[in-house]
Amino acid sequence: MASFPCSIDFIGHIAIVEIPPELEEYKEVVGEAILKAHKRVRTVLAKAGAVEGTYRLRKFEVIAGSGETETVHREFGCIYHLDPTKVYFSPRLSHEHHRVASQVQEGETVIDMFAGVGPFSILTAKSLKSVKVYAIDVNPDAVKYLERNIAANRVEGKVVPILGDARKVVAEKLKGVADRVIMNLPEKAFEYVAAACEALKPSGGIIHYYEFAGGDNPIKKVEAKIKKIVEERAGRKVSKVLAGRLVREAAPYTWQVVLDLKVE
Repeated sequence: MASFPCSIDFIGHIAIVEIPPELEEYKEVVGEAILKAHKRVRTVLAKAGAVEGTYRLRKFEVIAGSGETETVHREFGCIYHLDPTKVYFSPRLSHEHHRVASQVQEGETVIDMFAGVGPFSILTAKSLKSVKVYAIDVNPDAVKYLERNIAANRVEGKVVPILGDARKVVAEKLKGVADRVIMNLPEKAFEYVAAACEALKPSGGIIHYYEFAGGDNPIKKVEAKIKKIVEERAGRKVSKVLAGRLVREAAPYTWQVVLDLKVE
């Protein structure tokens, strides 16, 4: 059983695994083994495709347990109701949620352009007394859970849920209001850079920018690309790269990169 899945993601009572091809015919055995080893797990899902589409969803197959996919996940003192078959959520980003939220200062206005069920927005709001977070998502199911999570975490008034495409929402409602913008859509965040810059206050602010990249130096690669886009598409300037890090390996030789950018 050298091929037994070595990586398991836990979201509430759900365990998510990737079954190697050579174990496909034994997937139910794998699922039952996970149920036995992890007493809080009630449903085991096997990945059945890549994250794809406008809503960033992945197909799953139930290989053990009750098959119930709506759950409650806890992270850094926050409660998140969600269903991974209906919304995007990655427990592997928990450190990143905390890292970004810990940088926000009292009195800031934040725009979370791809908020999902709220892991950046809600943790930020719970950590501060005086903050306003506009949490945008295009997926109606994500916004439904986001609204539920705002109430569950008692951050009403601090987190404002908005259903819609981030570019349109910014253009219609949120021009020039943000001290900070979170852009966790690594597949195509570059398409939204102009909108993020438009959302920032005229005096400038911080952008947390995520992208998938490979090569020998993916951080430098993304840095060069984003500086060019900010200047050419938004008419603004990256005055300083505050931080750059590899968040996680998304595929062989491909990383999710984050850059914290000071934009003037």
